[in-house]
Amino acid sequence: MSRRIALGIAYHGKSYLGWQTQPGGRTVQDTLEKALAAFTCEATPTICAGRTDTGVHARAQVVHINTAIVRRMESWVRGVNAHLPADITVRWAQEMPADFHARFSATSRTYVYLLRNERILSPHWYGRAGWDFHPLDLDAMQRAAQYLLGEHDFSSFRSSQCQAASPIRTIEHLNIVRQGAFFVFTLRANAFLHHMVRNILGCLLYVGKGRYPADWMPQVMAAQDRKVAAPTFMADGLYFAQASYPAHFGLEQYDAFDLSRPLDALLFES
Repeated sequence: MSRRIALGIAYHGKSYLGWQTQPGGRTVQDTLEKALAAFTCEATPTICAGRTDTGVHARAQVVHINTAIVRRMESWVRGVNAHLPADITVRWAQEMPADFHARFSATSRTYVYLLRNERILSPHWYGRAGWDFHPLDLDAMQRAAQYLLGEHDFSSFRSSQCQAASPIRTIEHLNIVRQGAFFVFTLRANAFLHHMVRNILGCLLYVGKGRYPADWMPQVMAAQDRKVAAPTFMADGLYFAQASYPAHFGLEQYDAFDLSRPLDALLFES
């Protein structure tokens, strides 16, 4: 009898060509499914909450699998981890009802972008944080970010390779704070388009560097044209931070991400 199991996955994405399986096999999905096959002795396809791009990390990606294998939940964690490299980890496992779907049941996704603003990027943050050495105007970026809140057509911020049926998305939360050498950008939306977060980052940094005023942002959005926006910013500092689900699924017990303390959630939580 098939059972549906949800897994919480964390990974450092620098060595991978994103989440989605590719013929070369160097993706997070390929690596995870190889480990699952070694643990279950059968092919075990996965569905994730949100596909990440090359070099993007995840604090709390959620996937589900269907399997007839009966194991304790802790065995799913430790058993699969025994077959994974050190840069991918199963953090928790939970049996779910048949109507749970890692992608379609999610009500929102949250991303955090860590930007180091310093003259020379420390080698300790290579691959783990984005970098810009220019002085940045936090207030201007915060004002520009407010124009993006709510439901909009985000065509100006989607990749030409985006396969989404609609460019309409709803951003529920977009906050920027400075903590030491970090600028920390936190974005929550019902869903994101391909490269949407990194394209928004590029535009916010243009504003922060004084290249455009804050009210340039609604002009970019109104154009509905990718060519008018800033270039896609580097992937290094982008983290898939959380997928949120209705309370009756019970997954909040594994993930209490605090929107007001995103840096702590990434670096210091147990």
